[in-house]
Amino acid sequence: MIKRIVAAALLVLATAAWAQAPIVIKFSHVVAPDTPKGRAANLFKQLAEQRTGGKVRVEVYPNSQLFKDGEEMEALQLGSVQMLAPSMSKFGPLGLPEFELFDLPYIFPDRTVLRRVLDGEIGRNLLKRLETKGIVGLAFWDNGFKVMSANRPLHSVADFKGLKMRIKSSKVLDAQMRALGTLPQVIAFSEVYQALQTGVVDGTENSAPNLYTQKMYEVQKYVALSNHGYDGYAVIANKKFWDGLPPDIRSTLEVAIRDATLFENKLSLRENEDSISKVKLSGLTTVYALTPAEQAEWQKALLPVHREMEGRIGKDLIDSVYREAAAVAQQGDAQRKGRMPRLPADIPQRRPK
Repeated sequence: MIKRIVAAALLVLATAAWAQAPIVIKFSHVVAPDTPKGRAANLFKQLAEQRTGGKVRVEVYPNSQLFKDGEEMEALQLGSVQMLAPSMSKFGPLGLPEFELFDLPYIFPDRTVLRRVLDGEIGRNLLKRLETKGIVGLAFWDNGFKVMSANRPLHSVADFKGLKMRIKSSKVLDAQMRALGTLPQVIAFSEVYQALQTGVVDGTENSAPNLYTQKMYEVQKYVALSNHGYDGYAVIANKKFWDGLPPDIRSTLEVAIRDATLFENKLSLRENEDSISKVKLSGLTTVYALTPAEQAEWQKALLPVHREMEGRIGKDLIDSVYREAAAVAQQGDAQRKGRMPRLPADIPQRRPK
């Protein structure tokens, strides 16, 4: 009798201890902690733990500490991690090539159009499609428009000829680099610095914060402020895990993600400008803006990629971005600070025929 009482008491204590154990969320990403994404992930950790009263513990793993960028999607689907914030290119190999919309060169004429796409119906529908892959799409995080870097100046399209350029795994980025006459090479983000340093590749494209925090500028002599493409992330979670959370915990985490997203998107604007300033101050890299004529030549060479990728991404989806851009232009919002230069009059403003 006494043994049964003791056993029951131990069971109650063990159950109570288990009930008090925090829910652990492993949040893995591939960039440095001091990037906009890295800082937003840490803010989410802080908000989640505070607002749930310790019922949730978020473990953030930056700089590919757990998984490289080619491994993390499988890890999420297997439940080895619960949250990620991968670039949109990662969803193409997963069977969702429509996310490669964001890789199209010069598809977003300014940040106003970008935000309308991400925050509107187009963005919501894209996140919803992730559920077919066992993933919950929670938010989009900004990383700014991209620059080109190499060990020789990149002014005209002819300057690209024969260069080996690192890209993320993306059919669109492969087509983009080939349109410029380069030899695209898919290399994991964590290996880019070494690849540039050893000459495995001659150059790359990236956002300014990544260029600076990953010290790529130390092994690149020239940076062209081309703003030719967009670099952003989708914050995602394992669907089985997310749906299995207690409703009150899940709603608290959703608000924490919302607040971290607002923080991240504002920070990204500032960090893009600051990172370029820091690269210039280093004295290691020559940083220059393209002239209007140079940018027009790049655009003319790259706009045909839109048409080439219609079959992969979807003509209707690409056209929906054109409609958003037209709506912004009609409202006069295209003059907002942070916009990219409009195409010259002799370059098509919409999809090339």
